[in-house]
Amino acid sequence: MQTTITAAKSKLKQKGYLDMHISPTLDLLEEIQLLKTQKNAVILAHYYQDSEIQDVADYIGDSLQLSQQAAKTKADMIVFAGVHFMAETAKMLSPQKKVLLPDLKAGCSLADSAPAPLFRKFKEKHPNHVVVSYVNCTAELKTLTDICCTSSNAEAIIRSIPADKEIIFAPDKNLGAYLIKQTGRKMVLWNGACMVHEIFSNEKITKLMVRHPQAKLIAHPECEAPLLEKAHYIGSTSGLLKFTQTDAAKEFIVATEPGILHQMQKASPHKLFIPAPPTNNCACNECPHMRLNTLEKLYLCLKYELPEITLSERVIREGRVCIDKMLDISAKIGL
Repeated sequence: MQTTITAAKSKLKQKGYLDMHISPTLDLLEEIQLLKTQKNAVILAHYYQDSEIQDVADYIGDSLQLSQQAAKTKADMIVFAGVHFMAETAKMLSPQKKVLLPDLKAGCSLADSAPAPLFRKFKEKHPNHVVVSYVNCTAELKTLTDICCTSSNAEAIIRSIPADKEIIFAPDKNLGAYLIKQTGRKMVLWNGACMVHEIFSNEKITKLMVRHPQAKLIAHPECEAPLLEKAHYIGSTSGLLKFTQTDAAKEFIVATEPGILHQMQKASPHKLFIPAPPTNNCACNECPHMRLNTLEKLYLCLKYELPEITLSERVIREGRVCIDKMLDISAKIGL
């Protein structure tokens, strides 16, 4: 990925992108809408983006859902306000479209924890295992994967694999441990994790639950086991959002990246949403990679059509296999 960043920086510098100063009088929202129309672009924003980016996006959601939505559009260009692996997935599902990422350094600690060369050697040590990889991984890792999964369908995907087949689960050890508990299947886990979901403070959340006895703790399955054990509901980001809309509770302690609170508050303005605190002194646990994207970078990205996500034909062809397999299984079991 470093080579890609260096090459992109060179292109950006040639076009004056890196030295660009945006006038404070410029109406960024208006300019973004104008550029989007001129270039027939669609803007995708993950739930963990800043609220101002979510509000300007055409579609807001989880990573795979957004890539699937963009593939259905007639847009020529996709601007993915998220992180690198998400934009890669969008390119894999829409190879004919130009895919842009506002900040090419917007990576992912979980995806970065499973470098494809190291995982290939790990896989060789466990022959005849079915490799199931969480969608939060690089395009290269997807080429080494048999079946992809999301946090919404992971349990169903694991259950669909015949009992006599051994499984490697990557890259998230916490999601893998949760799936072992839910399904009873033994799996070999890759030792990866999301920095956001790993540093929630169990002690601080317990104190919050004492101060808010009516609040329900809801958590993403990437969180560690002690936190999941006390959660009232465990689910994907979109699952957490839906739960807050349908559940009768009026207060929720939310153990995932706090960007989702914007959509929760919009959908249920009469309810209270409390971001779960991390082990440091911050009030909430923001993903530093997600927050690299800004409205200014989104504008410059559209204007100069850079940084662009490019993947080889091999990676697109081989990487899509595990995604298509997941979609096929999901369709067969009615997900």
